[in-house]
Amino acid sequence: MHIRVNDIVEVIRGADKGKRGKVLKIDREKGKVTVEAVNKVYKHLKPSKRNPQGGKLSKEMPISISAVQLIDPVTNKPTRTGVRYLPDGSKELYAKKSGASIRLLSRPRPAYATAPAAPTKS
Repeated sequence: MHIRVNDIVEVIRGADKGKRGKVLKIDREKGKVTVEAVNKVYKHLKPSKRNPQGGKLSKEMPISISAVQLIDPVTNKPTRTGVRYLPDGSKELYAKKSGASIRLLSRPRPAYATAPAAPTKS
């Protein structure tokens, strides 16, 4: 999964399709993500000593991680993502639509660095 907390994502299916929000929490075991202002439900609170009046509390519920996509930094639209190695050997997450870099995933590793092509003698 390429989505992390604080990423801006767009919901691509369901009742909240088209809404954007910041990722608040990720449950990788269940494959769920909680997005700000998406999939809101009301929790009815019974009157208690802490809350003598009771009432309704609005909160976000998790949705499937496959129902959200990261936002492309260039086109500002949802995009699929991929991973590629840069010439210095570092790994980056990139947007498949525009090819723009989203974030670096690892430090430069010499084993994955591509050496410049050696000039051939004719």
